Amino acid sequence: MQTPVEIDFQGMRGSPKLRAKIEEHVAELETRFGRIVSCRVVIKAPGGHHRTGLYEVHIRLKLPNGREVNVRRLSHDDERYTDLDFALNDTFKRARRRLQDQVRRMEAQVKHHEPQPIGTVKMLAADGEFGFLEAADGHEVYFHRNSVLNGAFDRLRVGSRVYYAEEMGEQGPQASTVKLVGRHGLRL
Repeated sequence: MQTPVEIDFQGMRGSPKLRAKIEEHVAELETRFGRIVSCRVVIKAPGGHHRTGLYEVHIRLKLPNGREVNVRRLSHDDERYTDLDFALNDTFKRARRRLQDQVRRMEAQVKHHEPQPIGTVKMLAADGEFGFLEAADGHEVYFHRNSVLNGAFDRLRVGSRVYYAEEMGEQGPQASTVKLVGRHGLRL
């Protein structure tokens, strides 16, 4: 890590043992992803005169390229957060999962779907069983009634715009799925 771990205790004193535990958690995060730029951990003690209630733990990890992972307690009524060890362990567990997700995104391991091409219905057969699309580059793509999603074949007209997934069939290009484009480019 480029900077030392910042630990802020609010409404309580931080013992050396607690600081060491937090630093162990952060070191474990660094073994999963060594490029953590900085880390700030805030632990807020339960408020009030009786010191009963739930601990709040907030972890902020700064990563390269301005990316961040921020984690704090989700549920305000989870009684397990009355125990500081549980609150700390649970929050770091969630930080580990979010960091892992962020690492996957940064390494492009998350699946990115290519946008489906948009074509125009060029011809519909008189028997209502198939038709042809015109792709953006001008080539024709065959499609069958069964490949039109949501039973929308009967709503298709020559000139209708559709999303489609193209594959090579026995007779040439064919659409395995066809989905009608609604107003403003929305899928119907």
